[in-house]
Amino acid sequence: MTDLVTLAELGGSLAAIGGAVYARHAHPAAYWSTVGLPLSVARLLASYSSTMDACGLTVQPSRWRALAVRATTRREVRPVPPRRGIIRPTTTGLCMRLRLAPGQEPADVAASAERLRHAWGVHAVHVRDIKPGVVELRLLGFDVLRKVRMPRRLDSGPLRIPVALREDATAFVRDYRTVPHELVLGATLSGKSMYLRNLLTGLAAQPVVLVGIDCKRGVELAPFAPRLSALATDPDQAAELLPALVKEMEDRYDLIKTRQGIAPGTPEELITSDIWGLPEDERPAPIVLFIDEVAELFLVATRKEEERRDEMVTQLIRLAQLGRAAGIYLEVCGQRFGAELGKGATMLRAQLTGRVCHRVNDEASAKMALGDIAPEAVLAACAIAPELPGLAVVGDTSGGWSRIRTPYLSLADAAATCRATAHLAPDVPALDPFRPYVPPTPVEASAPVATAHPVTE
Repeated sequence: MTDLVTLAELGGSLAAIGGAVYARHAHPAAYWSTVGLPLSVARLLASYSSTMDACGLTVQPSRWRALAVRATTRREVRPVPPRRGIIRPTTTGLCMRLRLAPGQEPADVAASAERLRHAWGVHAVHVRDIKPGVVELRLLGFDVLRKVRMPRRLDSGPLRIPVALREDATAFVRDYRTVPHELVLGATLSGKSMYLRNLLTGLAAQPVVLVGIDCKRGVELAPFAPRLSALATDPDQAAELLPALVKEMEDRYDLIKTRQGIAPGTPEELITSDIWGLPEDERPAPIVLFIDEVAELFLVATRKEEERRDEMVTQLIRLAQLGRAAGIYLEVCGQRFGAELGKGATMLRAQLTGRVCHRVNDEASAKMALGDIAPEAVLAACAIAPELPGLAVVGDTSGGWSRIRTPYLSLADAAATCRATAHLAPDVPALDPFRPYVPPTPVEASAPVATAHPVTE
C-alpha cells in the first residue's frame, strides 16, 4: 500500500513538472504568473545584497552609519547596496526602483543588467532613468516579443499611434509631433508592410489627411483607398502629386505669416511659427505622406526620367526640411536607401529623424538606417531571424534605440477599418484631383470596424 502511495505521489510530481515545462513554452504569461513570479521574488529578496556586491554596485557606508553598526552589533562593516523600493509585479515581470548611492550613476546599473538577469533567473533586465539618483529596474519573466500582446493602457492621442511593443514590454508610440519624419527599411517578408498597416489604421481614426505614394501599382496602399485623400500609383502620378503638396505647404506658411502680422499689443500666445499655434477653427488638418518603395522614385532609364527624378527628390527634400511647421509629415519606406540611389538620397535621409530597421539582406542596409545615429544598433538589426516577421530595431537621431515587434493585423481588417473611418478624412481641395476612386460597396458585403489582432504568431 505504501509503495502504491509513493508511486502515485511520484506520478503526480512528474505530471506537475511536465505541465510546468509545457506551460513555460506554450503559455509563458500563465507560467510566469503562477510559477516564475514567486520564484524570482524569492531569489531577489534572498540574494539582493550579495548580488549587488558581486556586481560592484555597493559602496562604503557613511561614517555615522559605520560607527552605529560597530556600536550596536560589533560586527564587520560591509558595503551597502542601493536602497530598494517596493517590488511591483506585472503581467510580464517585475518593476523595482533603486535609489543610487553617492557616486553611482544609471550607467553603472545598466552595465550590470546581464549579471542581474542570470542572478535572479529572469529573461531580461532593463534600466530606466526616472530622476536624479533614482532608476527603475524592469525585470521580464519571458520573451514578450515572441507573442506580441499590446498593453491594455496605451498612451495615444493626436498624432500619437501605439504601433508596436518594445522589448521591455512597453508600447512603442509613433509621435509625429516629436519625431516628424521617419525612415522604415526592411527586406521582403520582414514585416515592413505590417508596420505600415498598423500605423495607417491608427491614423485613420483621427482627423488626419492621409496621402500615399505606392509605385508598386498601388498593391500596398490601394486597399486603404477609402480613407486616403490622395494616392499615386506610379512615378508619373507622384511627379504631379508632390508639387501639389509643396504648394499646400506654401499656402500654410502664408496662413502662419498672416497670423504673425498682427497689431502691437497682441498677447504672446497668439504669435506662432507653426500651425499648432493657430486657433483651432483656422488650423488646417495635418498631412501624413506614406511612400512605399521609395527607391522606385529614384530609378531612371532615360534622360527625361532623370529630370523628373531630380524634381521629385527636390520636392521631397523641401517637404522634409520645411513640412513640420506646416503640419506635413513623411513616412518613407523601402528595402534599401543610400547614396547609390542617386543625387539627393543621403540629403533626404538626413532629414528623417526616426529610423525603423526590420530584417535586411546585408549589413550595408542596416548601416544605411542606423549607422549614422546608433552604430551599436546595426549588429542588433543584422541578428533578426527570418522566422520573426515584424521584429525591428527602432532609433532616432538622439542615439537611443531598442527592439520592437508589430502585432499582426490582417489586410482585410485594416481595409475594413479604413472603410468605416472614410468620413473622417478632412477636405483638402488641393488634393481632390488625386483622390483615388473607390467603388461602392454592396450593403450585404459591408463589415463592421475591425481592430488589430493582439497577438503576433
